Amino acid sequence: MQRKAGPWFYLFLIVFVFLVMFPFLWIFLTSIKPLGDIFGSPFAWFGSGISFQSYESALTTRPLLRYMLNSFIVSGATTILAIGCAAFTAYAVTRLPIRFKSVILGVVLASSMFPPIAIISPIYDFVTDFGLRNTYPGLVIPYITISLPLAIWILATFFQNIPYSLEESAKLDGATPFQTFRKIILPLAAPGVFTTAILVFIAAWNEYLFALTINTKDAMKTVPVGISLYQSQYSIPWGDITAATVLVTIPIVIIVLIFQRRIVAGLTSGSVKG
Repeated sequence: MQRKAGPWFYLFLIVFVFLVMFPFLWIFLTSIKPLGDIFGSPFAWFGSGISFQSYESALTTRPLLRYMLNSFIVSGATTILAIGCAAFTAYAVTRLPIRFKSVILGVVLASSMFPPIAIISPIYDFVTDFGLRNTYPGLVIPYITISLPLAIWILATFFQNIPYSLEESAKLDGATPFQTFRKIILPLAAPGVFTTAILVFIAAWNEYLFALTINTKDAMKTVPVGISLYQSQYSIPWGDITAATVLVTIPIVIIVLIFQRRIVAGLTSGSVKG
């Protein structure tokens, strides 16, 4: 018989959710305050009214919509390419009879341990030599180098949990390894693929260092770099920054809500066996 949660559990849950959501709640409330109330004293949750002046300023002061479009293109291309390469690699090192599987996964893990600042110099030289600065491929290539190891490791975990008997049955029916991967393994691992894709997309969306270094033209900047440009030498327009933060967060929230069932299924698929 399942025990019911007590009142202390719900109290703890409410406090925990409030602490987690407090930064986002405060950013939203700040974005709709009149400019005079943002720096007002004493501390106040709400201003004297609701104002959308910060949103108007955020959209007119900087080309925020252009920044969002750049981030969508770069993050989307990175996700598609990284997941495609990671799926084949993870399938090969977990399901096919190849040697040195653990060594391959170890090298993949080791490559993800380098901080971005340590590899920015060679990547910058590579992008410059091939004339890829201020272009979308100039960011997609470095982003793939960062996200691919993570995607391989996550997908390898999902592929390992798929019973080998299904693969053996497909071989007896005359299926090739690619047909087995496409028709059996990949559909069964779909929740894991969606989960990995969301993680890769968010990581590319939030990346700052490579975007700041490689794309220097204002029309090619991404969201994290674009938001940092709102501040001037003598002032920080917190109203514009919070409004821009809310606007660029909405697409990510929508994507997560659309695929939330697949994400939850992917996060819990390997927790229960049998």
